[in-house]
Amino acid sequence: MNAMALPEMSAAAALSEASEAGQELLTFRLGGEHYGIDILKVQEIRGREPVTRIANAPAHVRGVINLRGIIVPVMDLRVRFGLPTAEGEGTSVHIIVNVGTRVIGIVVDGVSDVVTLPASQVRPGPEMAAIDASCITGLGMQGDRMLILLDVDALVAGIEAA
Repeated sequence: MNAMALPEMSAAAALSEASEAGQELLTFRLGGEHYGIDILKVQEIRGREPVTRIANAPAHVRGVINLRGIIVPVMDLRVRFGLPTAEGEGTSVHIIVNVGTRVIGIVVDGVSDVVTLPASQVRPGPEMAAIDASCITGLGMQGDRMLILLDVDALVAGIEAA
């Protein structure tokens, strides 16, 4: 019985194919801008809930929440990026993300949708940006909407687990 051998795909070819197929992003709003993060980093999306403040935490760390027995630090992206506080803060949501072995909450104005962005629609991020440029992986175009693509790992780098 002869088994037909399937051609093997090199790791570089597989990466290139996945890149052309596109990256899935969760998009959200912060102020008047739209942002995107890798959907694979997202654990869940939760409505706004009270946080417990922690003494001597950085200004952008709102506090912590208890998420099914796990203490999760919550970062406010408006404060992290130096944006003014929102008038309608009651509509903000928490995006719970996984960074390595840690779980972290990110406060944003609202979640928009999940999109697939082909590599051809992504441009390099600006070298100089009003927000921390080390967090920006690129700028993506989705129709007439520009998405600021963020690196979740770089974004939450300064938060110490509570």
